[in-house]
Order: sequence, then structure tokens, then C-alpha cells
Amino acid sequence: EQARRRSGLQRSRRHHRARTHRLNTHTAYLSLGSNIDAEANIRSAMRALQADFRDVLFSPVYRCPAVGFEGDDFINLAARIVTEMEPLELRNYLAELENRHHRDRTVPRWSSRTLDVDILLYDDLCLISPVLEIPRREILTAAFSLKPLADLAPDLVHPVTRERIGDMWNRFPHDEGGLRQIVFELD
Repeated sequence: EQARRRSGLQRSRRHHRARTHRLNTHTAYLSLGSNIDAEANIRSAMRALQADFRDVLFSPVYRCPAVGFEGDDFINLAARIVTEMEPLELRNYLAELENRHHRDRTVPRWSSRTLDVDILLYDDLCLISPVLEIPRREILTAAFSLKPLADLAPDLVHPVTRERIGDMWNRFPHDEGGLRQIVFELD
């Protein structure tokens, strides 16, 4: 009987939490990349985001050389999601998504990976913590982050620079680091 009541209470709390959070939705922009079995891992991650979030949009997909190390080319794109998750909760979800794709966290930061998913922007939040930085610095320095984001949301304003993302891309050095758009079908 106590177990049944406890189960009902947990269900009730989950239901209440879900109802309460729905009032607080947030828009987050993510960067996705992979260079190990890249097409399969990116496709799988895109499907997971569609299953777990509302109003998911994806940018065009790009191929670019590995940056900072010798390795296979990466496939990169940006995604927009609507979520009730708070930033650290979303970061934990994304880390678990990477883990489900066999992300090896024992290798150096600049190395090949099955899946890398980062929060680029979260509403107009500015956050620096030991585990999370929003907005993500790569927006300002890496074509593989900025170009897909500019394709997806050119009128979005960067919360620190106060510039439109599309304008930032237009001023970006256009050697583009070997970035090239590819045809990529989700199914």
C-alpha cells in the first residue's frame, strides 16, 4: 500500500513538475558534430532531438576538416529546440545523448568523436560556470559553429556582442576553413 501511494505521489510530482515547467519554455541552439561513423551518429542524434523536444529545426549540414588535430572530416550542423529544461539539465541530457553514441571522454579534447553536442545559445542567457559556458565561444571563432547557426537563425541577436548572427557570419573571414555544405537526408 505504501509503495503504491509513493508511486502515485511520484507520478503526481512528475505531472506537477511537467505542468509547471511548460510555463517556462526556453529556446536553445545547439551545435552537433561527428567524425566517427558521422552520418549514422548525426542522423541518430537528430532523431533523438526530434523525439525529445518540441519545435526542432535543423540547419543545412556541413562537412569540414578536423580542427586542432589530424582526423577524418567532421559533419556539423546546428539545431534549434524548445525545452522546459534549465541549462545544466539540458547539458546533462546532451552528455547522456553523447554517451549513448559511445562518446569517449578519456581522449584529448581535440580528437575524433562519435558525437559532440554543445549548447551554443540558450534564450539570451550569459552563463559561465565550471561545466558550461553560454553563449559558446566557438560561435565567434569557428565557421563550423557560426555558419550553420547563421543559416538557421540569421536575425537572432548574440547576447554578448548584441550583433545579429547573420551579420557576424557576413563579417567572418570567408576562407571558411574548408567548410562545405553537403546533401544530407535524415531518413
